[in-house]
Amino acid sequence: MTDKLAELENKYEELSARVSDPDLIADQPGWRAAMRERARIEPVVLKFRELKAAESERDENRAMLGETLDDDFRQLVKDEFARNKREADRLAAELKILLLPVDPNDEKNVVMEIRGGVGGDEAALFAAALYRMYCQYAAGRRWKTELMSANETEGGGIKEVVFMVYGKGAYSRLKYESGVHRVQRVPVTESNGRVHTSAVTVAVLPEAEDVEVNLDMNDVRVDVFRSSGHGGQSVNTTDSAVRITHAPTGIVVSMQDEKSQLKNKEKGLKILRAKLYDLELAKRRGSESAERKSQVGSGDRSERIRTYNFPQGRVTDHRIGLTLYRLEAALGGDLDEIIDTLITTDQARRLSASETRS
Repeated sequence: MTDKLAELENKYEELSARVSDPDLIADQPGWRAAMRERARIEPVVLKFRELKAAESERDENRAMLGETLDDDFRQLVKDEFARNKREADRLAAELKILLLPVDPNDEKNVVMEIRGGVGGDEAALFAAALYRMYCQYAAGRRWKTELMSANETEGGGIKEVVFMVYGKGAYSRLKYESGVHRVQRVPVTESNGRVHTSAVTVAVLPEAEDVEVNLDMNDVRVDVFRSSGHGGQSVNTTDSAVRITHAPTGIVVSMQDEKSQLKNKEKGLKILRAKLYDLELAKRRGSESAERKSQVGSGDRSERIRTYNFPQGRVTDHRIGLTLYRLEAALGGDLDEIIDTLITTDQARRLSASETRS
């Protein structure tokens, strides 16, 4: 591990010198790429330097313990040596985590889809609740959300909603939300007080850059039509709504939230690229080992990942066996404890797998 860290430190120093070179600064794409690479490895290098300093102090104190010292000073050195050792061990453990392979999509914005599943109107109402939950979570992290499309019901529910989340590291945290979310509560229309179970599916797709998806517009059919509201009534007098069909995959994206046909088309193509990119990621996962598929956050949308139980006021994440009796806070966007535990569990599993291989 030390050799690899030393190589990264040398690379960091080289990049630090290069980004100040006027010739590279004149090449803006090259300069930005060098800055991104420098920023990517900087946390590892800085942590490595902390480790080297802690190890140096530890070794100095160890050497002093071999000398002739009075009892009080020897105890002082012993205590300092123990502190240095604990610090070095902690930094070494953190570095192992930092050296784990990084998901190249982690820093990306995301496209999120929420669809009501089993449960009819109750599922649609819960889909709306989850949409609000994620919007509030994003706001708490100072991320921006943008509604792309929504199919609402007359009772205030949502059959399907697609929205963007813009923010540094959005995918690194929200990717753990893909899967089936189950709600258990007494519907307003239930006269006997029976608890009903409904399900909602959440999909989290990393935003795809144009260069990452080979989208041939000859494979795309764009149909235009008039926007419609509840019950199918027209809400626009122009053909501004857009339906985009990708012939090779059969993916269909409909967009009608904007009054401008051009804006609806742009939004639709953005979602289409994300879906195509997600298909490619799914193919890659399919060819990867069972170890990768067993990781937390594998992206399997058929997996039941969480239950929100209203009578008991609890939320349970089934992947990690975590139960919190703070349902209202979670639905209000307070998800960090759940997501942090998911990330920590995922890192521990990957670290254990890497140590087993080595």
